[in-house]
Amino acid sequence: MENYVFDEDKALAFIREAVGQKISEKYTDDDILFIIDTIWDYYENKGFLSLDMDETEEEILDSDDLIDYVKKEVAADDEIMMDPADISLVVKAELEYEESLEDVG
Repeated sequence: MENYVFDEDKALAFIREAVGQKISEKYTDDDILFIIDTIWDYYENKGFLSLDMDETEEEILDSDDLIDYVKKEVAADDEIMMDPADISLVVKAELEYEESLEDVG
């Protein structure tokens, strides 16, 4: 999968487009990057970044569990304030961005 290159700037632009202007303008790039980083922390904690995985992420990724994890991490952070409904939308948009990379590869 040589073409599967995650680009934070492209991910930000994709997420902002996906969630729409009303939600996008409520949050800074750092807020959205916090969500992206938290998603990747979740992947690492669950072993999804292991090179010897037999299953694809789609087969084992529980998006509801991921969203709950991200919501808890945001709630625990004193510097970021996001509406839980918006967190769900941002996480889903980030997952769509990842899927778009797989479509290219």
